[in-house]
Amino acid sequence: MRPRLANAALLTTLAAMVAACQTSTPTTGPNRAALPTMERVALGANACWFKSGDPAFAAYKLAPELNSFSGRPRILLVHKGSPEARPLLVVQAEGSPSRLQAFGPMMSEPVAGRIAADVNRWSGGNKACS
Repeated sequence: MRPRLANAALLTTLAAMVAACQTSTPTTGPNRAALPTMERVALGANACWFKSGDPAFAAYKLAPELNSFSGRPRILLVHKGSPEARPLLVVQAEGSPSRLQAFGPMMSEPVAGRIAADVNRWSGGNKACS
């Protein structure tokens, strides 16, 4: 075999061996780990609750805390005028697949059902506003 053909045959064989060793995990839908889930929720909340000018959230400010060392990325809703005060809403996720939690004083107000529906929709990858 000529050297150039031998190199081509060797490269073809190596490429086939590498391809045979690789595995791929099919993904269906959005990534369900905690951080990507909370990134989707934060983007949805920002677009639908705040940038849209929704009056139900006009008195509040979004405070995302996605870089969490505890493994629980979260978003907070705080009063606009006092962002250092205790949050009125905490939405956090943990694990893979993520487990979502929403808690705080806003979850006992009439808007709680809407918050839960929005968070569940956004966490699943749907970007629509309610």
